[in-house]
Formats: sequence, C-alpha cells, structure tokens
Amino acid sequence: MEILFDEIPSLDLADFTSGNPEKKAEFVKKLGEAYQNIGFVAIKNHGLSQDLQDRLYHSIKSFFALPDEVKSQYEKPEIGFQRGYTGKGKEHAKGRNTGDLKEFYHVGQELDLIPDTDPIKSEYPENLWPKELPQFKTDAIEAYQTLEKAGKQMLRAIALNLELPEDYFEDKVAYGNSILRQIHYFPIENPDAVPADAVRAAEHGDINLITLLMGASADGLQVLRKDGKWIPITALPDQLVVNVGDMLERLTNKKLKSTIHRVVNPPRDLMHTSRYSIPFFMHPRSEMDLTCLESCIDEHNPKQFTDATAGEFLEERLRELGLKK
Repeated sequence: MEILFDEIPSLDLADFTSGNPEKKAEFVKKLGEAYQNIGFVAIKNHGLSQDLQDRLYHSIKSFFALPDEVKSQYEKPEIGFQRGYTGKGKEHAKGRNTGDLKEFYHVGQELDLIPDTDPIKSEYPENLWPKELPQFKTDAIEAYQTLEKAGKQMLRAIALNLELPEDYFEDKVAYGNSILRQIHYFPIENPDAVPADAVRAAEHGDINLITLLMGASADGLQVLRKDGKWIPITALPDQLVVNVGDMLERLTNKKLKSTIHRVVNPPRDLMHTSRYSIPFFMHPRSEMDLTCLESCIDEHNPKQFTDATAGEFLEERLRELGLKK
C-alpha cells in the first residue's frame, strides 16, 4: 500500500533492542512501511550521546577553520579521496559537472582494530589524522564505532522486514567499507560569483546500504517524495536520520527505496553562514553479492538490476562522482 508521508516517520530504536517481542515486531513493521514508501526514518535511542556529537562537531569545526594549505596536506586523490580531506568543489553529483559547495573529511575502518587474519585488512587505506588536532582522532573513532553499532541494529530490523534471518547482514558488514564523512558546507561571501546551478549538495541517492546522519547544524536537507514533491527532512536533536542507499535498493529489487535527496542553498541573506553535517555511510565488505533477492522478484516486479558485488558497484559510482578517474 502506498503512503505519502508529509514528514519522515520517527521511530524508537529501543523498541527494537529492548527485548519486548510486540514492540520489536511493531518497529520492524513501521520501518518496512517507511522504507518501502519514502526510504527515510528518524530514530532515537541510537547510542550516540549529545556529548559525543558536541565533541565531534567541535573538532571538525576546528579542522575546517584551518588554512587551506594545512588542510590540503591531508588530501589523497590517488586513493580516490577515500580517506582524509577532499577540497572545495571536488565532488559533483552523478550526471552533473558543477562541483558541490562543500569540503569534507573521510574516516574509514581503523586498521589496528581489524584482525590480521581477515584479508579485508589489505583492501583499506590507513586513516589520516590531523596532527594539529589530536582530539579529532579520538572523537571520530568513537563516533564511527557507535554509528556502526546502531547501523547493525537497523540492518537486523531490515533483515526481519525482508523475512531473512535476523543476522543476515552481520557477516556482510563485519569490518565493512563504511565511511564517516564530516562535511563543511562553506560560507559563500559573494553569491553572484557562484555558478547558477551550484548547490550545497545536488540531488543524489547514496551509494551504500544505509546512511545514518546526525542532526545537521542548519536546515536544507530535502527528500523527493514519490509524487514529485520535495519535503524537508527535520530531525530532533536526539534523533539520527537513517535512509536506504542504492546497494540496499539493488539487493531488494527496489522494494526498499533509495530516495533522491539534496541539500539546498540557504536564503541569500544566509549564504555567508556555514553548515556542518556528519553522515555515516554504512557499506558492506567489497565481496558482498548484491544480486536481487529472489523473494523481491515476482511477475509484478521483475528483476531490475544486473548482478554485481558491492566492490564493483562502488568503483563504478566513484567514477561517476568524479572522485576516481
């Protein structure tokens, strides 16, 4: 059944994790309704404390306030910007040539925490840590681990909604290629000097399985509803926004929706302000098979995607975004 939401549904992750079977089943049902219709929910009781969020925002604001020549020491185009800093306007949405009005910093799996026996360890580049801000590393690793844990709970609920074993995703995301992206949408001092079609983040779908986003510091995030209307995404300070990415849409043959979203520019009189945002892009291991689940294919919904692994799909998308040549 089709539902047009005026705002994204809010759920309590404690209903899923508390051990009450009725509450757990209700969470799974509501999550399924949201993900089959709009692809987004807001959740509370996700484990990320306000204190940790505050510390993280403090350390990224300090980093982005550094001079460009200091920040650029942490830029690694040779690894497709998968770790460290990405400078202003380097990334553009698929199908666009104009760069987005943002700069960002990528943190991935901390290699020291992956067992030597796991071959995945050799696939990932090392994290880069700004020596100017020792606190940055501590806060980022703590946030990464907390968000990864919340993401695993969400994937357990998604598995149940798809009538899969609850731990279906567990081995597929163990030491997965997830990325914590710390974004600064920088101030625009002279709006007339910006290309007419440049926006903070052009309309796009996320590549990964799911994205967990902690409350951004200013408005601007919008999601495209099925009827073509853009609706604002607002989350309370104690909520995370969790949305379906393209890999999960592909796995479920579009049963779960990776919804197009964007970050619009602020009103002209606020163009000179900064906006900060920290999404956690939850990726599986590169070998995960994204072949459409048999249970999501029927005569009304024939198979819509060619078979691919998560690694193959990611490579293709990074080239489309201009991050890999």
